[in-house]
Amino acid sequence: MTPIFLISFVALAAPLAWYYVSIRAHFGGRLTTAQKDAFRQSRQWTGDKFENSSPTKIDLNVGSIPGLIRANIQARKFRAPEHPLPVLPLDQERYLKEDTRPLFTWFGHSALLLRLNGKNLLIDPMLGPDSSPIAPFATRRFSENTLDLINQLPPIDAVLLTHDHYDHLDYESIKRLRPIVNTWLVALGTARHLEAWGIPADQITEFDWWQQAEFAGITLTFTPSRHFSGRGPFDRFQSLWGGWVFQTPQYRIYWSGDGGYDTHFQEIGEQYGPFDWAFMECGQYNELWRQIHLHPEEAVQAAIEAKANVAIPVHWGAFSLAVHPWREPVEWFVAEAEQKGLGFCTPRLGETVVMGEEPGLKWWETTI
Repeated sequence: MTPIFLISFVALAAPLAWYYVSIRAHFGGRLTTAQKDAFRQSRQWTGDKFENSSPTKIDLNVGSIPGLIRANIQARKFRAPEHPLPVLPLDQERYLKEDTRPLFTWFGHSALLLRLNGKNLLIDPMLGPDSSPIAPFATRRFSENTLDLINQLPPIDAVLLTHDHYDHLDYESIKRLRPIVNTWLVALGTARHLEAWGIPADQITEFDWWQQAEFAGITLTFTPSRHFSGRGPFDRFQSLWGGWVFQTPQYRIYWSGDGGYDTHFQEIGEQYGPFDWAFMECGQYNELWRQIHLHPEEAVQAAIEAKANVAIPVHWGAFSLAVHPWREPVEWFVAEAEQKGLGFCTPRLGETVVMGEEPGLKWWETTI
């Protein structure tokens, strides 16, 4: 091997090796045979994958790709705001002093801080700048420096994860949360990622559908949704997905998680409703994958079937993962909710909301 060839090889191999190691961390943990054996307890596990209660597919094939690319190009101007969306500074005092009524702060997409029964719960804390960290092209967040929001958080009693997709489970966010959180409540099969990132197994509890646990006076139930999972090309459907129900003697709150319309919303409403708040997935939809993401009118209907008193649209306001304009999910949701007589709440990013004082300001109309 000549010196010039050796130098060239090292010069090329070093950055490739660094890139591989960096990307590999984002993939998370590998599924083991022992973990698969443990999944046999779940009715959703077929022996080699998890499945939805209803037949579910994505109508995305080679023939649909050109049209999708064309739609992406045509909608590029409207898919993201022209300027970064501001995130209000967190009102920490409310989280330290308010012990009676529930509070929440939405940071965009599905990242939510919820205070209930005097405990601070952080749901799907994807606060990183890119929801496609292993893709050739980044999917940039609409807001800047959001990882620094973790430094503003009050003491977090538990982190809850609905599933393992990159726009919900973010490696960079978990690294920052790891030293300050010691309770992780996650979908079945998701613990392997957290363990790969240095979180002790005894801090993690996995949940199957309908599984309940008591946490600090709150009854938690992991509820079904119609979606899928996976962080790489070989782990599709290798962990579960779902939503959460939170119950105390005074309050009931529902977090839908990602997923398409199905009969589970009515079932959840009948078993656990009515709900004071229901956080409904609303955004990143497309007719090609309608069965795994709610369209806004379906989100409203699902909230009604779940017996929600006030519905809050989430899964929008942070990333463009579909070809619709960035404002469309909330505009469509609000119009449908008004027509159907459903109470709704549309907070600004970072705004702290107290139960009974839900804002309905259409703040996005004045944002470019």
